[in-house]
Amino acid sequence: MNEFGRLAHSFKSATTGGRDGRSHSNSTSLAPKRRSFLAALAGVGVFGLAFLAGPSFAQTVPTADIRASVDSALSARPPTSSEDKSIRPFHISVPEEQLVDLRKRIATTRWPDKETVNDESQGIRLAEMQALVHYWGAGYDWRKGEAKLNALPEFVTTIDGVDIQFIHVRSREPNALPVILTHGWPGSPLEYLKVIGPLTDPVAYGGRAQDAFDVVIPAIPGYGFSGKPTDLGWNPDRVARTWDVLMKRLGYTRYVAQGGDHGSVISDALARQAPPGLLGIHITMPATIPANLVEGINNGDPAPTGLTAPELKAYNTLSNFFGRNAAYGAMMVTRPQTIGYALVDSPSGLAAFTYEKIAEWSDSDGHPERVIGRDDILDDITLYWLTNTGASSSRFYWENNNNNFSAAAQKTNQIKVPVAITIFPHEIYRAPESWSRQAYPSMYYFHEAAKGGHFAAWEQPEIFSEEMRAAFRSLRPVEQREPTISKK
Repeated sequence: MNEFGRLAHSFKSATTGGRDGRSHSNSTSLAPKRRSFLAALAGVGVFGLAFLAGPSFAQTVPTADIRASVDSALSARPPTSSEDKSIRPFHISVPEEQLVDLRKRIATTRWPDKETVNDESQGIRLAEMQALVHYWGAGYDWRKGEAKLNALPEFVTTIDGVDIQFIHVRSREPNALPVILTHGWPGSPLEYLKVIGPLTDPVAYGGRAQDAFDVVIPAIPGYGFSGKPTDLGWNPDRVARTWDVLMKRLGYTRYVAQGGDHGSVISDALARQAPPGLLGIHITMPATIPANLVEGINNGDPAPTGLTAPELKAYNTLSNFFGRNAAYGAMMVTRPQTIGYALVDSPSGLAAFTYEKIAEWSDSDGHPERVIGRDDILDDITLYWLTNTGASSSRFYWENNNNNFSAAAQKTNQIKVPVAITIFPHEIYRAPESWSRQAYPSMYYFHEAAKGGHFAAWEQPEIFSEEMRAAFRSLRPVEQREPTISKK
């Protein structure tokens, strides 16, 4: 039985909590990004580019369907003092005509002429895209991905006028630590599906019961099946406040947060806000660039003397990235509506726009199918298509008009809660430990993983899960810990 078969098989329809700091509700459950553009627009200044079963679980399985609208995600509604705070079961049921329409559009794709180089310097190659899109239209089956999601406890609740759709999986372990996991772009909550089992049931995956987590995986507003905001201001700070409301609404009085890409930005914001009960954060794409280096990286200047080898590598990697690979983000941070017309009308255009970054940022030698899986990648792309979120997801870049790699811009020195950082070798840049310690005074854990890239949980679920266990082990109640050696 595969991972998701094991998960589905293990779900129970009982238990609603009753532990310290746990929910007693009868509904339980499963930037611009950190890749800021670091570039100045004439007369504007620097703006940001949000770049990127085992044994049983105690669950309450949804008993009622909420039919997901696939022409648009759940609606955003103006908040009122009488806003519905209930947690409702959620079930995905994409109308077949939507899938038929997708296949028809794929079949009638008008392709551009072939690239004039023998590498990816002009973008994803024509032959590679044609092969992927042909399989998407003729061999891929969305219903399998839909079934994986529906096998998990999915819910929706309204916060600040927007419907927040999320997965909520409770561990069977009585002292599991609640964690909220936040995705990025071009990812989605699907990035985390492979780590639900290892995090909630560590014993089944070679871990210890003391390291179990309750897992909450929301879709950022404007993404997936969450609502599309119709008012301004849905930036990382507002999403972070929403996440705290969500965790408290689920009954958690103590929790931790984790994120990569957008999720790192949002987790940083949550840590700055330091709401009661937030024990700490773990991020994989920290904001570490020292203030005195931002301008040089922005201008493409040679690295200054005196940098260590890791710092020099980070400097040159970022300089090259912003000079050669950041145009997609410049479009979304400045004209999300304009790029939205292409992303919501052309399946092949959407696939090319997103697949290129999945290939480039994953630790896969440009072949992400080898580490993520072709169907899993197409599940993610299809989710963007069916929910019609090409424009709304891009608006998060526009809202997050900030330099998200800069420690000063992100005000990381204001973060007082404990911070854990794991660096994966094929991340957009490898944040040096020296920069990380300078940027995050409250950092207590730093480790460099052996392999993996920007989509850490998606690419290397086993390594990611072990990093989560190690990073948060010291934040658990003392009676649940065993002596460990800190990775510093």
